[in-house]
Amino acid sequence: MRHNKKFNHLGRTASHRGAMLSNMACSLIKHKRITTTVAKAKALKKFVEPLITKSKDDTTNSRRVVFSNLQDKIAVTELFKEISVKIADRPGGYTRIIKTGHRLGDNAEMCFIELVDYNENMAKEKVAKKATRTRRSKKAADSAAVEAPVEAAPAEEAKAE
Repeated sequence: MRHNKKFNHLGRTASHRGAMLSNMACSLIKHKRITTTVAKAKALKKFVEPLITKSKDDTTNSRRVVFSNLQDKIAVTELFKEISVKIADRPGGYTRIIKTGHRLGDNAEMCFIELVDYNENMAKEKVAKKATRTRRSKKAADSAAVEAPVEAAPAEEAKAE
């Protein structure tokens, strides 16, 4: 019986699943964003976020623990040198899953999984959205539209002279 065993096996043996998650985590660390299925992305999120948390304190033991999971020296050094510096003040939630639709061949639900602090496009959108709008009645909007051309007319006459 498999009561209370809510772990997604992804249709693989334990060794295959571990190797796949390790490779996907290395790719995520190197490229900052990868495309995969939603089920694999959710499994990868549970796999990689504790490793990123472990990378916040740069000790020999934490490096050994992370290396035993990743098995890639380049990914480990990048995680400890660049990523841990950028996420030092973040208390968790280092990755973001963005759904992109369904795959053409087998209709699997696809997504991006990315490191949160490395998507500059999302950060710029948040800054741009801070401008607030005020609600005005229709009469106030019409009077503002009428006043604007009147103010622009004297400026045009001054340029003509």
